[in-house]
Amino acid sequence: MQTTRYSADDEMELMSRLWTPALKDDPFKFVMFVFPWGQKGTPLENFEGPRRWQRKALQRMADHIKANNGKVDFDTFRRATSSGRGIGKSALVAWLVIWMLSTRIGSTTVVSANSEAQLRSITWAEITKWLSMALNSHWFEPSATRVLPAKWLTELVERDLKIGTRYWNVEGRLWSAENPDAYAGVHNFAGVLLVFDEASGIDDSIWGVASGFFTENTPNRFWLAFSNPRRNNGYFYECFHSKREFWDTEFVDARTVEHTDQKVYQQIIDEYGPDSTEAHVEVYGQFPNASDDQFIGASLVDDAMRRELHKDPTAPIVIGVDPARFGSDSTIIAVRQGRDVTALKRFRGDDTMTVVGHVIEAIETYKPALVVIDEGGLGAGIVDRLKEQRYKIRGVNFGNKSKNPVMWGNKRAEMWGEMRKWLKDASIPQDRFLKNDLTGPKVKPDSRGTIFLESKKDMKARGLASPDAADAIAVTFAFPVAHRENVASTTKRGYTASGISTSWMGA
Repeated sequence: MQTTRYSADDEMELMSRLWTPALKDDPFKFVMFVFPWGQKGTPLENFEGPRRWQRKALQRMADHIKANNGKVDFDTFRRATSSGRGIGKSALVAWLVIWMLSTRIGSTTVVSANSEAQLRSITWAEITKWLSMALNSHWFEPSATRVLPAKWLTELVERDLKIGTRYWNVEGRLWSAENPDAYAGVHNFAGVLLVFDEASGIDDSIWGVASGFFTENTPNRFWLAFSNPRRNNGYFYECFHSKREFWDTEFVDARTVEHTDQKVYQQIIDEYGPDSTEAHVEVYGQFPNASDDQFIGASLVDDAMRRELHKDPTAPIVIGVDPARFGSDSTIIAVRQGRDVTALKRFRGDDTMTVVGHVIEAIETYKPALVVIDEGGLGAGIVDRLKEQRYKIRGVNFGNKSKNPVMWGNKRAEMWGEMRKWLKDASIPQDRFLKNDLTGPKVKPDSRGTIFLESKKDMKARGLASPDAADAIAVTFAFPVAHRENVASTTKRGYTASGISTSWMGA
């Protein structure tokens, strides 16, 4: 049997450390242990560890494993990361590949990219670079597109641990849209890690085949996708939209990442403009603005999410409800006080009476001046039941006539128009679904220039999710609500002597 560069005792000590749950089930601690962070004479002597966004991603893996607790029927961990350029995606891919290979004995890891050049020149080069620095690098033998365990290690594992090693490897796998079935065939009860690098460029047919990799009931099933968001369509895009319920997602703005050259990002913004496709893709890590007919722009939403709460206690509280019962749509309860959205609550699959209970709970908690509910479909029964119980409820039908039919084609367009104006000074939660909901619908003017919004049905046909959270906020603008302030304040502002002004609560 081939020997290692370590003594037998040292080798056993290293194995016991790497295979103990403290490191085995915590990718961040593994990464900190196996690489020479801060050690002089190494490429990492000036680095203390992963960047903040990388630590967060590693921690999400650890949280999943902890929640799993060894159950074989636990869901596959799916995480999609959309980011600007140069933030260290390939390094994180390398760490996770080495972690899986080192700690899940007998497992299979598959790495694919948008092109052969990306896979060989960037992704695979990064994997082999980090493997060469790993404390257990002598365990493995890399080649052009594969990493295999050393012969002495497979002999030891099969003899002493009685674990098969036939499928224990990392493979850089190419794909073809013309022959997607050739990509299939990965099955392993010991565990599977699938990594898509520059995933936005991987054909949808390959995503479909890849889902078959995870049919075995094993706790070690991980599917990770990383990319600059270069396309407004395709499966990677849908991970953040119509398929977002099935993926753990994150956007990473390159300007927030430490140890990057901020001047490069600012130059892109200055050269192409803050709302340009280049700025969105290369810097913000956001998908490009869909088109010129996007009703609410991404920058408007970003500013509102970064803005601190105004906390105006004199502003009335309005609750908006967008009910849903079946499919991927959610019932949303939004709580707005003046310029602030203070709460967003989601519920899925509830019947009418259960939703009524959720609304009553919100009313008792927030004491709103008014509750407005989309009364289309399921909402009509909710409105009727709450009115029977003498709650102050108003229903709104999105298809009703607007107050200004020359400008707005229906009530929904009018409400969204009011919401768009309000967003210029508003504060809204950093909610991973809300931005997509707000920026999703297109504007559809008719031949006279009257504005309609794209329907939910049409949005779903484009691969977008129903904008439930945005609709819940929009209905809070359906009716003006009395804004009560003290007499001195209202007199100073030119309000009526009674101290009551009627407004959309944008002030």
